[in-house]
Amino acid sequence: MRETKICVIGLGYVGLPIARLFSTKYKTVGFDICESRVDALMKGHDDMLEVSDELLQTAIKNGFVCTSSVEDIKDCNFYVVAVPTPVDKNNNPDLTPLYSASSIVGSVMNPGDVVVYESTVYPGVTEEECVPVIEKVSGLVFNKDFFAGYSPERINPGDKLHPVEKIKKVTSGSTPEIGEYINEVYGSVLEAGTHLAPSIKVAEAAKVIENSQRDINIAFVNELSKIFNKLGIDTYDVLEAASTKWNFLPFMPGLVGGHCIGVDPYYLAQCAQRHGYNPEIILAGRRMNDGMGEYAANQTVKLMMKKGIQVLDSSILILGVTFKENCPDVRNTRVVDLYNSLKEYNLDIKVYDPWADPAVVREHYGIELERTLPQEKFDAVVLAVAHDQFKVMDIHSMVKTNHVIYDIKGILPKNMVDGRL
Repeated sequence: MRETKICVIGLGYVGLPIARLFSTKYKTVGFDICESRVDALMKGHDDMLEVSDELLQTAIKNGFVCTSSVEDIKDCNFYVVAVPTPVDKNNNPDLTPLYSASSIVGSVMNPGDVVVYESTVYPGVTEEECVPVIEKVSGLVFNKDFFAGYSPERINPGDKLHPVEKIKKVTSGSTPEIGEYINEVYGSVLEAGTHLAPSIKVAEAAKVIENSQRDINIAFVNELSKIFNKLGIDTYDVLEAASTKWNFLPFMPGLVGGHCIGVDPYYLAQCAQRHGYNPEIILAGRRMNDGMGEYAANQTVKLMMKKGIQVLDSSILILGVTFKENCPDVRNTRVVDLYNSLKEYNLDIKVYDPWADPAVVREHYGIELERTLPQEKFDAVVLAVAHDQFKVMDIHSMVKTNHVIYDIKGILPKNMVDGRL
């Protein structure tokens, strides 16, 4: 068998870690259309902080190359597509990045080559949407001249305890032989091993239900938090008590954003609707979770009113804007819902997040981040993200004598806050 030469298309949170890992065993090229991203990586730094400078620089020293030139990937024969799969303003799946990446693969595909998709999709996208693009551009015939596979990404941004090599990966191929080959390539670099699914559609479905399941569980707990708030019961006290049962699932309430949990259910929902089924539980969970930013804002304002704080023109500090703790990723962050809902009350709002890039937040959301922690005293502080820095801050030094502290993530002792989900 010929030497495997790998090209990973898309060098974001998913693509770069797997490309770097592949480079430890195979000749590997990373491709991205963003030239500034490629330039930064070739200088040895990942500003997304998923791959350490030490690992990246070692990989480059050993031959790993990042490029934005299609010419540099023509001699590869194992292509991995790891581009974003977002939703549009109507929450419909946007496959544009996948079509573009497939076109690039088609332009360099040679007989015998393999393409593996890692982007989250609904069942059928790889073979029914992406492969036809490759066939059209390349002039090659699927499963005769070239082959495909699907291995869903399982990257958890910011999680240094579970890097890609320590996460078991699902693999699949368009023929049994290609499935075995793809499984062997991935298995050769993964410490946690692989699971070879019987078909590409099974692998696609496995991925999309992983995050849909979490979304529904979090939606259930978010609904419980609303109920318990009405009853005057602390949600976290209830969850702590319930967690003493051996099979209780310890999900916590909160804002559900990011590029996976807040998006994947819409892919599964549309797939179901296209086949004549209306997914009630999946969409109900999405509605519940999408409304939690507005709910937290309203709860904060109600607490201010109860304490006699003049709401109009009052000052409020939001701590955190990324979609999760200890990472700079702001994609699909639901803290924006909190911010926009609070703006409706004509508050003076400041947002501080030591992890987020102010330029990115300004470009995507029109929010001006504070570059340093404001020194003024606020009428209210909302802890929106559980960054480690926030857990050790003296929050009470940031507020006026009469104030409200609302803890969305439940990271502070309940006797230190006025409210939490």
